[in-house]
Amino acid sequence: MRILFARRAIVVLACATFLAFGRLAGAESGLSIQVEGGAAWQMRNDFAVPGDTGTLVRLPQGDASPAFRASVSWDTGRRFSLRFVAAPLSTATDFVPTSAVLFEDVTFQPGESVTTDYRFDTYRVTGSWRFVPASAWQLRVGATLLLRDAAIELSSASARAEKSNTGVVPLLYGAARWQATPRFALEAEADAAAASQGRAIDASLKGAWTVSPHTELQLGLRVLDGGADNDEVISFATFHYAVAGVAFRF
Repeated sequence: MRILFARRAIVVLACATFLAFGRLAGAESGLSIQVEGGAAWQMRNDFAVPGDTGTLVRLPQGDASPAFRASVSWDTGRRFSLRFVAAPLSTATDFVPTSAVLFEDVTFQPGESVTTDYRFDTYRVTGSWRFVPASAWQLRVGATLLLRDAAIELSSASARAEKSNTGVVPLLYGAARWQATPRFALEAEADAAAASQGRAIDASLKGAWTVSPHTELQLGLRVLDGGADNDEVISFATFHYAVAGVAFRF
């Protein structure tokens, strides 16, 4: 799993760099690249597969897992912007069930250690409207189309089963930036949506330090929360991140 995670990170970074330099070759401005890395802590991870007959598993809080994402933003006009994001996430958690666990029609025996490999990779396209800056504030609102590539795999010495899931989810997007000083800003950003079937929230708060006319260092926190409840699957998870990153603006 860790090897696959590293490969995804390399692919994401390579794509971001290719897009950026391809755009620069056109001698146009309005482009920015952000690369973010850090640690993610599993605060909650509950699931049952199938949702109507599977055993509800509540994983314990996990150790820090590496987290990575990259994004490319392009101001296509005076007020409109496009954003492309790749955000892979993989964790591994061990637990010992005290009773039999039915997962994807496979039974895991009590007292036998079970490893849960959890993957939640997302790829997003956002269109947003930039309001006219007011004093030190900049605001953006829009919509995001999220492609989810997720999987939960359980394995023990005697059994193995996996549930994978892909789908497209529409989200609302919002961001606010406060330029506290010429060289320091606070920025909040979120993709979110909620319905009776579930919810999805990805929100961050970062401090940003300008170190050159085209380079910014970032440090902050992120929360990823969401899930769904239906006959096919029940899955709700919450992750807290500590992140650092760099942004290049052209």
